[in-house]
Amino acid sequence: MAELVHQRPRRPCPICQKPSVQRFHPFCSSRCAQLDLNRWFSGQYAIPVEDGSAPDASPDPDPEKL
Repeated sequence: MAELVHQRPRRPCPICQKPSVQRFHPFCSSRCAQLDLNRWFSGQYAIPVEDGSAPDASPDPDPEKL
């Protein structure tokens, strides 16, 4: 069987820091991949949002135009 050619540099697993494996890239194992997926589903990972004044979705109509 031919050896796999790696297109990207190997990086450590983002969960446990062991060397990543091509089959589970970017993780080292199925376990670490499942742990990461669980973190997404449980809301541990979140994209920060700035709370600003949002534009009003339904402006009050001008009574003179009605």
